[in-house]
Amino acid sequence: MYRKLVISTAVIVLCFSCATDQYRQVDNAVSSGRYDHAAEIIEESKKDIYRDAVLYYLDKGILEHFAGNYNDSIDLLQNGEEAIYDAFTKSVTQELASFILNDNTKDYSGEDYEDIYLNAFNALNYYHKDDIAESLVEIRRMNEKLEYLATKYDQLTTSLEQEAIQNGEAIPTGSAPSSHFANSALARYLGMLFYRADGKKDDARIDYEQLKMAFIQAPEVYTTPAPSSIDEELDIPVGKARLNVLCFAGLSPVKEERTERISLSNTYIKITLPFIQERSSEVNRVSLVFNAGQTITLDLLENISSVAQATFAEKVPLIYIKTILRTVTKSAVSGVLDKEGYSEASKLMQFFTEVSEQADTRLSRYFPSKAYIGGITLEPGVYSFSINYYASNGRLIQSEKKTMDIQAHKLNLVEAICLK
Repeated sequence: MYRKLVISTAVIVLCFSCATDQYRQVDNAVSSGRYDHAAEIIEESKKDIYRDAVLYYLDKGILEHFAGNYNDSIDLLQNGEEAIYDAFTKSVTQELASFILNDNTKDYSGEDYEDIYLNAFNALNYYHKDDIAESLVEIRRMNEKLEYLATKYDQLTTSLEQEAIQNGEAIPTGSAPSSHFANSALARYLGMLFYRADGKKDDARIDYEQLKMAFIQAPEVYTTPAPSSIDEELDIPVGKARLNVLCFAGLSPVKEERTERISLSNTYIKITLPFIQERSSEVNRVSLVFNAGQTITLDLLENISSVAQATFAEKVPLIYIKTILRTVTKSAVSGVLDKEGYSEASKLMQFFTEVSEQADTRLSRYFPSKAYIGGITLEPGVYSFSINYYASNGRLIQSEKKTMDIQAHKLNLVEAICLK
């Protein structure tokens, strides 16, 4: 009986954790900028690729945004937001199974940065549909989530620490410190522009000040100075027009696992933990180049990959403590079986402990890694320009040409994407 249970469980766990190249076709389409095609591949193969609704909604929703299918993107990202909430609610009832096996037994409820940035992209979806009011709803929702994140994991971590103490276990140090990231420069930038377009000067000024504050509050995330162009956004001369450019580059990080053996209660136990791994990008610099010859280098506004690291750090202590408690419990069962003379069952339990400790490496794949911005005040009129992405050696990676009627008293926001 023990043997069948353990072997069956091991097979299930290993099937979930096996690395495959199931995303290769989607990745190739994304790399070449064929976002429509990438979204089609996801739809055709979703039963094979996605066992978690959240990941399907996020991946396809972001790609539909990049493809310019804004209505589809809105629906998918809203469904993703609801699925995140439902999965987080369900996790309470699924917690027991996650203590027996691992966190992969729970429905995926998204990483915090995914939940945060889906609102940013829905805000942009609504902007492209000329619905500034709904754009602002999404930005306010994003800021509310950031405020909640500051204390989201504190109580859960404290409860597990108390449980460990009651069980006589001293949890080793080594968990990452919480950064309490709670202010997004991208959210504040978009809020400032949308409030300006909506004629709400005081609200725009508040978001401008909070944008500046974001760089002060989280220096581990914002390692470059605040973009200088933001200082001109709220002082546009009468009769002039303002062009704003928002460019996304690279791909968001992935999650991988690492195995550690730590000393606990005079023995060594194996724990397997997830960690955030950034993906490299060819893009080193982005420029706005007018056909008339003027060139503006865009500034880095937000390193989304760094935000992913910072927000994941909020829950690392919780993951660390829970993993140790789970492993200790499994090891204790093995010890009891051995002591009672069930040596074969004890060995099978040890094997079960080894193979069942799998880190939860689920994560969406197609959020961008970085957001660059630029702004310039112009005479109203029709302008042609290119948005150029360059590698570190100066090689032109991608050039996106645009022609736009830039009007006074209007938000002229251009969005460009290069996920290479």
